[in-house]
Amino acid sequence: MTNSKTESMVAGRGVLMALGLACTLAACAGPGGHPKDPLEPMNRATFQFNEKADKYVMRPAAEVYDLAPLPVKTGVANFFGNIADVWIGVNNLLQGKFVDGLSDGGRFLLNSTVGLLGVFDVATEIGLEKHDEDLGQTLGRWGVGDGPYLVLPLLGSSNVRDGVSLIGDFRVDPLMQLEDVGARNSLGGLRLVSKRAALLGADTAAEEAALDKYGYMRSFYIQYRRNQIFDGQPPREKDPDDDDSSENDNDKAATDGNAAGSAADKSSSPNKKESLE
Repeated sequence: MTNSKTESMVAGRGVLMALGLACTLAACAGPGGHPKDPLEPMNRATFQFNEKADKYVMRPAAEVYDLAPLPVKTGVANFFGNIADVWIGVNNLLQGKFVDGLSDGGRFLLNSTVGLLGVFDVATEIGLEKHDEDLGQTLGRWGVGDGPYLVLPLLGSSNVRDGVSLIGDFRVDPLMQLEDVGARNSLGGLRLVSKRAALLGADTAAEEAALDKYGYMRSFYIQYRRNQIFDGQPPREKDPDDDDSSENDNDKAATDGNAAGSAADKSSSPNKKESLE
Protein backbone atom coordinates (compact mmCIF):
# COMPACT_ATOMS: atom_id res chain seq x y z
CA MET A 1 0.00 0.00 0.00
CA THR A 2 2.87 2.33 0.83
CA ASN A 3 4.39 1.75 -2.59
CA SER A 4 1.17 2.65 -4.43
CA LYS A 5 0.72 5.76 -2.30
CA THR A 6 4.28 6.83 -3.04
CA GLU A 7 3.76 6.34 -6.77
CA SER A 8 0.50 8.27 -6.56
CA MET A 9 2.21 11.18 -4.79
CA VAL A 10 5.04 11.25 -7.33
CA ALA A 11 2.58 11.18 -10.23
CA GLY A 12 0.49 13.90 -8.61
CA ARG A 13 3.52 16.12 -8.16
CA GLY A 14 4.47 15.55 -11.77
CA VAL A 15 1.03 16.61 -12.96
CA LEU A 16 1.13 19.69 -10.73
CA MET A 17 4.54 20.70 -12.06
CA ALA A 18 3.36 20.27 -15.65
CA LEU A 19 0.21 22.27 -15.00
CA GLY A 20 2.19 24.97 -13.21
CA LEU A 21 4.45 25.30 -16.22
CA ALA A 22 1.42 25.41 -18.51
CA CYS A 23 -0.21 28.16 -16.47
CA THR A 24 3.02 30.19 -16.49
CA LEU A 25 3.35 29.85 -20.25
CA ALA A 26 -0.32 30.73 -20.68
CA ALA A 27 0.14 33.91 -18.65
CA CYS A 28 3.08 34.87 -20.86
CA ALA A 29 1.36 33.99 -24.13
CA GLY A 30 0.52 36.84 -26.46
CA PRO A 31 -2.87 37.65 -27.96
CA GLY A 32 -4.20 35.94 -31.05
CA GLY A 33 -5.42 32.48 -31.90
CA HIS A 34 -8.05 30.58 -29.99
CA PRO A 35 -8.70 32.33 -26.64
CA LYS A 36 -9.06 28.96 -24.91
CA ASP A 37 -5.76 27.74 -26.34
CA PRO A 38 -2.94 30.20 -25.55
CA LEU A 39 -0.50 27.26 -25.52
CA GLU A 40 -1.36 26.07 -29.02
CA PRO A 41 2.24 25.60 -30.27
CA MET A 42 3.11 23.43 -27.26
CA ASN A 43 -0.23 21.63 -27.44
CA ARG A 44 0.19 20.87 -31.13
CA ALA A 45 3.64 19.39 -30.47
CA THR A 46 2.21 17.19 -27.71
CA PHE A 47 -0.68 16.26 -29.97
CA GLN A 48 1.74 15.08 -32.67
CA PHE A 49 3.65 13.04 -30.08
CA ASN A 50 0.41 11.42 -28.94
CA GLU A 51 -0.55 10.68 -32.55
CA LYS A 52 2.76 8.85 -33.08
CA ALA A 53 2.44 6.94 -29.82
CA ASP A 54 -1.08 5.92 -30.76
CA LYS A 55 -0.08 4.90 -34.28
CA TYR A 56 2.80 2.69 -33.24
CA VAL A 57 1.72 1.43 -29.80
CA MET A 58 -1.86 1.96 -28.67
CA ARG A 59 -3.77 1.40 -31.89
CA PRO A 60 -1.95 -1.85 -32.80
CA ALA A 61 -2.54 -3.17 -29.28
CA ALA A 62 -6.21 -2.19 -29.47
CA GLU A 63 -6.61 -3.85 -32.86
CA VAL A 64 -5.22 -7.12 -31.49
CA TYR A 65 -7.45 -6.87 -28.44
CA ASP A 66 -10.44 -6.20 -30.69
CA LEU A 67 -10.07 -9.70 -32.11
CA ALA A 68 -11.26 -11.15 -28.79
CA PRO A 69 -14.85 -12.47 -28.65
CA LEU A 70 -17.46 -9.80 -27.96
CA PRO A 71 -18.59 -11.39 -24.63
CA VAL A 72 -15.01 -11.19 -23.38
CA LYS A 73 -14.61 -7.54 -24.34
CA THR A 74 -18.00 -6.68 -22.87
CA GLY A 75 -17.16 -8.48 -19.62
CA VAL A 76 -13.83 -6.63 -19.31
CA ALA A 77 -15.50 -3.28 -19.97
CA ASN A 78 -18.25 -4.08 -17.46
CA PHE A 79 -15.69 -5.04 -14.81
CA PHE A 80 -13.82 -1.75 -15.05
CA GLY A 81 -17.08 0.18 -15.40
CA ASN A 82 -18.29 -1.38 -12.15
CA ILE A 83 -15.15 -0.25 -10.33
CA ALA A 84 -15.64 3.25 -11.72
CA ASP A 85 -19.22 3.43 -10.40
CA VAL A 86 -17.92 3.99 -6.85
CA TRP A 87 -16.12 7.26 -7.66
CA ILE A 88 -18.86 8.25 -10.09
CA GLY A 89 -21.36 7.92 -7.24
CA VAL A 90 -19.21 10.02 -4.92
CA ASN A 91 -19.01 12.79 -7.51
CA ASN A 92 -22.76 12.69 -8.08
CA LEU A 93 -23.24 13.14 -4.32
CA LEU A 94 -20.72 16.00 -4.25
CA GLN A 95 -22.68 17.67 -7.06
CA GLY A 96 -25.89 17.39 -5.07
CA LYS A 97 -27.39 14.74 -7.35
CA PHE A 98 -28.29 12.42 -4.50
CA VAL A 99 -30.66 10.15 -6.41
CA ASP A 100 -28.02 9.48 -9.05
CA GLY A 101 -25.38 8.97 -6.37
CA LEU A 102 -27.48 6.39 -4.53
CA SER A 103 -28.27 4.73 -7.84
CA ASP A 104 -24.54 4.42 -8.57
CA GLY A 105 -24.01 2.82 -5.17
CA GLY A 106 -26.83 0.40 -5.88
CA ARG A 107 -25.30 -0.44 -9.26
CA PHE A 108 -21.97 -1.26 -7.64
CA LEU A 109 -23.49 -3.48 -4.95
CA LEU A 110 -25.72 -5.33 -7.40
CA ASN A 111 -23.13 -5.83 -10.12
CA SER A 112 -20.42 -6.80 -7.62
CA THR A 113 -22.57 -9.60 -6.24
CA VAL A 114 -25.19 -10.83 -8.69
CA GLY A 115 -23.09 -9.61 -11.62
CA LEU A 116 -20.01 -11.56 -10.49
CA LEU A 117 -17.65 -8.68 -9.68
CA GLY A 118 -19.20 -6.55 -12.40
CA VAL A 119 -18.53 -8.86 -15.33
CA PHE A 120 -22.28 -8.84 -16.00
CA ASP A 121 -24.11 -5.50 -15.94
CA VAL A 122 -27.22 -6.68 -14.14
CA ALA A 123 -27.99 -3.18 -12.85
CA THR A 124 -28.54 -1.77 -16.33
CA GLU A 125 -30.88 -4.65 -17.16
CA ILE A 126 -33.16 -3.74 -14.26
CA GLY A 127 -33.15 -0.02 -15.10
CA LEU A 128 -30.34 1.50 -12.98
CA GLU A 129 -28.79 3.99 -15.37
CA LYS A 130 -25.06 4.14 -15.95
CA HIS A 131 -23.61 7.62 -15.30
CA ASP A 132 -20.32 9.29 -16.16
CA GLU A 133 -18.96 11.74 -13.60
CA ASP A 134 -15.48 12.73 -12.43
CA LEU A 135 -13.83 15.31 -10.21
CA GLY A 136 -13.37 17.74 -13.09
CA GLN A 137 -17.12 17.77 -13.68
CA THR A 138 -17.75 18.25 -9.97
CA LEU A 139 -15.43 21.28 -9.85
CA GLY A 140 -17.07 22.66 -12.99
CA ARG A 141 -20.50 22.10 -11.49
CA TRP A 142 -19.56 24.37 -8.59
CA GLY A 143 -18.25 27.14 -10.80
CA VAL A 144 -14.55 26.37 -11.17
CA GLY A 145 -13.46 27.62 -14.58
CA ASP A 146 -11.82 25.27 -17.04
CA GLY A 147 -8.74 27.41 -17.72
CA PRO A 148 -6.56 27.05 -20.81
CA TYR A 149 -6.96 24.06 -23.08
CA LEU A 150 -4.17 21.50 -22.66
CA VAL A 151 -3.01 18.40 -24.48
CA LEU A 152 -1.43 16.07 -21.93
CA PRO A 153 1.21 13.54 -23.00
CA LEU A 154 -0.47 10.19 -23.72
CA LEU A 155 -3.69 11.32 -21.99
CA GLY A 156 -4.81 13.69 -24.72
CA SER A 157 -7.23 16.62 -24.53
CA SER A 158 -7.73 18.31 -21.17
CA ASN A 159 -7.60 21.72 -19.49
CA VAL A 160 -6.11 23.12 -16.29
CA ARG A 161 -9.15 22.27 -14.14
CA ASP A 162 -9.50 18.75 -15.50
CA GLY A 163 -5.75 18.21 -15.34
CA VAL A 164 -5.64 19.10 -11.64
CA SER A 165 -8.68 16.93 -10.99
CA LEU A 166 -6.86 13.96 -12.52
CA ILE A 167 -4.69 13.93 -9.41
CA GLY A 168 -7.76 13.30 -7.25
CA ASP A 169 -9.15 10.76 -9.70
CA PHE A 170 -5.78 9.01 -9.73
CA ARG A 171 -5.43 8.93 -5.95
CA VAL A 172 -8.77 7.22 -5.40
CA ASP A 173 -8.49 4.81 -8.33
CA PRO A 174 -9.02 1.31 -6.84
CA LEU A 175 -6.35 -0.12 -9.15
CA MET A 176 -3.78 2.21 -7.61
CA GLN A 177 -4.50 0.70 -4.19
CA LEU A 178 -3.19 -2.71 -5.27
CA GLU A 179 0.11 -3.54 -3.61
CA ASP A 180 1.14 -6.00 -6.30
CA VAL A 181 2.87 -3.83 -8.91
CA GLY A 182 2.55 -6.47 -11.62
CA ALA A 183 -1.18 -6.88 -11.09
CA ARG A 184 -1.71 -3.11 -10.89
CA ASN A 185 0.17 -2.44 -14.12
CA SER A 186 -1.44 -5.35 -15.95
CA LEU A 187 -4.96 -4.30 -15.02
CA GLY A 188 -4.20 -0.68 -15.81
CA GLY A 189 -2.87 -1.65 -19.22
CA LEU A 190 -5.88 -3.84 -19.92
CA ARG A 191 -8.26 -1.02 -19.01
CA LEU A 192 -6.39 1.40 -21.27
CA VAL A 193 -6.39 -0.99 -24.23
CA SER A 194 -10.07 -1.79 -23.67
CA LYS A 195 -10.96 1.88 -23.82
CA ARG A 196 -8.81 2.45 -26.88
CA ALA A 197 -10.39 -0.51 -28.66
CA ALA A 198 -13.80 1.05 -28.09
CA LEU A 199 -12.66 4.10 -30.07
CA LEU A 200 -11.46 2.23 -33.13
CA GLY A 201 -13.18 3.90 -36.04
CA ALA A 202 -13.84 7.14 -34.19
CA ASP A 203 -10.32 8.40 -34.92
CA THR A 204 -10.76 7.53 -38.60
CA ALA A 205 -14.01 9.48 -38.65
CA ALA A 206 -12.26 12.50 -37.11
CA GLU A 207 -9.51 12.39 -39.73
CA GLU A 208 -12.04 12.17 -42.54
CA ALA A 209 -14.26 14.92 -41.11
CA ALA A 210 -11.62 17.55 -40.48
CA LEU A 211 -8.91 19.31 -42.44
CA ASP A 212 -7.22 20.14 -39.14
CA LYS A 213 -7.59 17.20 -36.75
CA TYR A 214 -6.05 19.15 -33.88
CA GLY A 215 -8.60 21.96 -34.17
CA TYR A 216 -11.40 19.44 -34.55
CA MET A 217 -10.38 17.55 -31.40
CA ARG A 218 -10.00 20.80 -29.45
CA SER A 219 -13.50 22.00 -30.34
CA PHE A 220 -14.93 18.53 -29.73
CA TYR A 221 -13.38 18.31 -26.25
CA ILE A 222 -14.47 21.78 -25.18
CA GLN A 223 -18.08 21.16 -26.28
CA TYR A 224 -18.13 17.62 -24.90
CA ARG A 225 -17.01 18.70 -21.43
CA ARG A 226 -19.51 21.54 -21.37
CA ASN A 227 -22.25 19.05 -22.17
CA GLN A 228 -21.10 16.74 -19.40
CA ILE A 229 -20.93 19.49 -16.78
CA PHE A 230 -24.38 20.85 -17.70
CA ASP A 231 -25.90 17.37 -18.07
CA GLY A 232 -26.55 17.78 -21.78
CA GLN A 233 -28.09 21.28 -21.54
CA PRO A 234 -25.21 23.79 -21.73
CA PRO A 235 -25.93 27.50 -22.19
CA ARG A 236 -25.43 28.75 -25.74
CA GLU A 237 -21.92 29.93 -26.46
CA LYS A 238 -20.29 30.91 -29.76
CA ASP A 239 -17.22 28.89 -30.70
CA PRO A 240 -14.42 31.51 -30.91
CA ASP A 241 -12.60 29.29 -33.39
CA ASP A 242 -15.26 29.77 -36.09
CA ASP A 243 -13.58 31.50 -39.01
CA ASP A 244 -13.44 31.06 -42.76
CA SER A 245 -10.69 28.47 -42.71
CA SER A 246 -11.92 26.28 -39.88
CA GLU A 247 -15.63 26.97 -39.58
CA ASN A 248 -16.71 23.66 -41.07
CA ASP A 249 -14.34 21.62 -38.90
CA ASN A 250 -15.36 23.35 -35.71
CA ASP A 251 -19.07 23.33 -36.48
CA LYS A 252 -18.78 19.58 -37.07
CA ALA A 253 -16.78 19.11 -33.87
CA ALA A 254 -19.25 21.16 -31.84
CA THR A 255 -22.14 19.13 -33.22
CA ASP A 256 -20.33 15.87 -32.49
CA GLY A 257 -19.37 17.08 -29.02
CA ASN A 258 -22.94 18.04 -28.18
CA ALA A 259 -24.22 14.70 -29.46
CA ALA A 260 -21.54 12.76 -27.59
CA GLY A 261 -22.26 14.61 -24.35
CA SER A 262 -25.97 13.98 -24.61
CA ALA A 263 -25.39 10.33 -25.44
CA ALA A 264 -23.07 9.92 -22.47
CA ASP A 265 -25.61 11.48 -20.12
CA LYS A 266 -28.37 9.23 -21.37
CA SER A 267 -26.28 6.07 -21.76
CA SER A 268 -27.36 3.05 -19.79
CA SER A 269 -25.61 0.16 -21.49
CA PRO A 270 -22.05 -1.02 -22.15
CA ASN A 271 -22.59 -0.51 -25.86
CA LYS A 272 -22.87 3.25 -25.23
CA LYS A 273 -20.74 4.39 -22.31
CA GLU A 274 -18.47 1.37 -22.12
CA SER A 275 -19.06 0.43 -25.75
CA LEU A 276 -16.94 -2.31 -25.23
CA GLU A 277 -15.10 4.48 -23.02
